[in-house]
Amino acid sequence: QVQLVESGGGLVQPGGSLRLSCAASGSIFNINVMGWYRQAPGKQRELVATITSGGTTNYADSVKGRFTISRDNAKKTVYLQMNSLKTEDTAVYYCNADVFRGVTDRYWGQGTQVTISS
Repeated sequence: QVQLVESGGGLVQPGGSLRLSCAASGSIFNINVMGWYRQAPGKQRELVATITSGGTTNYADSVKGRFTISRDNAKKTVYLQMNSLKTEDTAVYYCNADVFRGVTDRYWGQGTQVTISS
C-alpha cells in the first residue's frame, strides 16, 4: 500500500507565498515522476508541475516563473514553492507519484485547499 500525504495549503493574500509538501510512504521500490495538479471549482484537474527522479522539471505556462517544484528522494517527498500567488491560483492541489513496486502505478494524495483572497 502506498500513501501520499499533502500539507501546507491555506489562505493567503494575492502576492503572497505558500509551500506545499507531499510525502509518500509504504512499500516503495522507486518513485519515478512526482507532480502537482490542481482543480478549481467547476474546472477540470490540470497539471501544475512535474519532476523526475533525476530532477528534470516541467511547468504549466500559467505558473512558470512563480512556482518551483523540487523533491527529496531520500525522504520520498515533493515540494511546491508558490510565489506571487494570484486569485486564479485558488484550487485544491493534488500531488501524485508514479511508484514502481514491481510494476508502475500512479498514486494520488487527498488534496489540499489553496485559497488566494484579500
